[in-house]
Amino acid sequence: MSLSLTLALFGAAAALFALATLLARRPPHPGRVWLIPPGAVQFVCLLLMLATAAHLVSLLTGRPFTGRGGW
Repeated sequence: MSLSLTLALFGAAAALFALATLLARRPPHPGRVWLIPPGAVQFVCLLLMLATAAHLVSLLTGRPFTGRGGW
């Protein structure tokens, strides 16, 4: 992936995370069921943001992000 695509994906995940946070803070309506729970959306967006952040480190430094394990 290119740098611009990775940044766009990170930005989209961050925006969706913020939207899910706003939806999670709204008061519940009795008798109305949420189709997709905002907490699950936040979790998926957080995982996507962590993965794209690691990819951004690799793209910006030119070295693969291996973490502390070194493998």
